[in-house]
Amino acid sequence: MNAQVRVAVLLGGVVGTGLRAAVAALVPVATFPLATLLVNLVGAFGLGFLAGSRPDAPPRLRAFLGTGLLGSFTTFSALAVDVVALGDRAGLLVVYALASIAGGLALARLGRSRGAATAVAP
Repeated sequence: MNAQVRVAVLLGGVVGTGLRAAVAALVPVATFPLATLLVNLVGAFGLGFLAGSRPDAPPRLRAFLGTGLLGSFTTFSALAVDVVALGDRAGLLVVYALASIAGGLALARLGRSRGAATAVAP
């Protein structure tokens, strides 16, 4: 990985982390981890869209948008902690886990197909 790609990941990570913090500040967390669910679903769609629309994207663009921005925007570790925290509320746990996993897969697929429909010709 060259220096330009590393810088692209770093800058994308700064932006993605800032966006994630903004969503966390705007979306109240009462009894359901809605902010984490939202960022993970939006991120799954975004990464699918990127993969579908720009499969041949330059390494710096993929590093900035994919690994950096979307990688830091979404979070598996927060999902895992949220599942553990919901452990005593089985109904919410199942809804959250299914929405996160099935929703993420469905939105990644939808993003990829939407991205492919708008793909930029080389």
